[in-house]
Amino acid sequence: MKHTESATGQLARLLSVALLAAAQARAEESASTGRRIVVSLPDRKLLLLDGGRVARVYDVAVGKPSTPSPVGRFEIVHRIPNPTWYGRDRTVPPGEANPLGTRWLGLSVKGYGIHGTNKPQSIGKPASMGCIRMRNSDVEELFELVGTGIPVELSVESSDGFLPKGEQTNAAVEVSDDHRGSAAAQRSLGHPRL
Repeated sequence: MKHTESATGQLARLLSVALLAAAQARAEESASTGRRIVVSLPDRKLLLLDGGRVARVYDVAVGKPSTPSPVGRFEIVHRIPNPTWYGRDRTVPPGEANPLGTRWLGLSVKGYGIHGTNKPQSIGKPASMGCIRMRNSDVEELFELVGTGIPVELSVESSDGFLPKGEQTNAAVEVSDDHRGSAAAQRSLGHPRL
């Protein structure tokens, strides 16, 4: 007797193939744009570089001394809107109480990523369990600007070392101010390894 796949099974398989193809296309597009993310851990700044220019600068929270952020070169491997947080003793669904905030950008180092937060007062401080935290509004903006495959460097260098000659972090922040329209929108963000 010949085995035939149900219409539901075929549809699910086609959808999986289409989603995989879309993710691969996004990764190839991201890699070809020349975009990359650099996080200066001592400055607690995340820079989105586009080719030779600074496209955005965000204040972030980084790992606290007891749970430092990893240092090195990674890439974005997961993009999850409205993530669920899975802790040792509890699970927190998407919503205001979620420690990951509204977006998760998972890195190629297991358990670490760039994410929003339910504790915006932590931005600008060494406060996480190693992840890079951002204000929810900032991580939502970044989420739309980057795809999987984008290189991410977590560095112990000052953010000035990653800027093109003659450009300083304050000038780059002004680019962000122009985009947002107010200094109030310049607050920081958060992640899963809180």
